[in-house]
Formats: sequence, C-alpha cells, structure tokens
Amino acid sequence: METLMTPYEIDRFFEELSALDPNPQGELYSTNPFTLLVAVVLSAQATDKGVNKATKSLFAVANTPQKMLALGVDGLKSYINTIGLYNTKAKNIMGLCIKLVDDFGGQIPDNRDALEALPGVGRKTANVVLNAAFNEPVIAVDTHIFRVSNRTGLAFGKTPLEVEKKLMKRIPQKWLIKAHHWLVLHGRYICKARKPLCLTCPVRGECHYPNKETA
Repeated sequence: METLMTPYEIDRFFEELSALDPNPQGELYSTNPFTLLVAVVLSAQATDKGVNKATKSLFAVANTPQKMLALGVDGLKSYINTIGLYNTKAKNIMGLCIKLVDDFGGQIPDNRDALEALPGVGRKTANVVLNAAFNEPVIAVDTHIFRVSNRTGLAFGKTPLEVEKKLMKRIPQKWLIKAHHWLVLHGRYICKARKPLCLTCPVRGECHYPNKETA
C-alpha cells in the first residue's frame, strides 16, 4: 500500500529538483501574459510542441487582444488549424478577447475569478497564468502533476482539485512558486505515465512508489 511522503521528504524532494533546475520554465511559447493565456487555452488536449509550432507565427502578428480580434475568427483558424479542437478554441479565444477589451482594457486580470469568467478558461488554465505570468504561488494540476502526486505519495486525490488543495497545504511555502513547473517537467521527462524512469530519478530516495525497483 502506498504511503504519503513525510514533511521532511517533501522538503528534500523539492530541494533535489531545485538543485538540478533552479529556475524551471514552462515549455509553451509566449511573449506576454496575453499570449501565455492563448497558448494555454490552445494546449488543452494538445501537445506543447504542436501548439508552439502554430503560435510562433500567430503571435508575431497578434500579441494583444485587439490584434487578435482584427484577425477575425477565420484568420485565427488559419494559424491554429493543426491543433485539435481548433474550431471551438478559435471561438473561445475570440470570446475572451472581446471580454478582455470590454471589461479589462485589454489587460489580463490577475485574479482567478476574473480569469475563469473568460470563455474557454477553467481553473487549471487560470492557475497556469497566475503562476507563470504573475508569480502567484498556485499549482495547476494537469495529468502530469496528478500522476506524480499520487504515484510518489506527495499528495493523494481522486480529482485534480482534491490534489491541488492537498499540494497547497503540503508543499512548503518556499517551494510553492516554482513547484508547478518542477512537477510538470518531472512528470513529462522522468515520472512518465507508462514507464517511469525510476532508476535514474533524482528523487527516488523520497518517492514512495512501491514498484520503483522494478520500473
């Protein structure tokens, strides 16, 4: 049976990740808070690599809500049609641009409620923007963080929200701002879904995964 990491182990876990990567960065391409928001909306059920391929040229011509609206929905679709669900995403992006211009003077709001009121923006997207654009100590629980938290014993939960709330309580304040990126990158490159790379894992000493000797 899996057990929770102790507070000491959690501190060591993040100490190890910090030593290897003191300034972890998200892998979605963006140039400002607006383009970050658009990139995160586009990344739902898509890979960062696929999104980046489309947004490099898109953000060169539309890096503000006003410029995005000037493109029009069909113009936007011509840039993002390689991304899954691009029709729905294009409508949502146009809708959030209208709301940003009408309600926020074209600026990205720095609170979760206002962000979640934008079309296509849920809690996870809002948390990514708050963390990456505004340095808020929040965690956006994606599939990687959900898996790493449950597998290692960092925090158990059956839903992303449950895991998020437990992580916010269990992770020491000094690690919180960067914890989101560390956990995403760890899940993407080491603690992979099908075959975690336990033998080369830098935090195997703290991890409570019962099968790490055979993984």
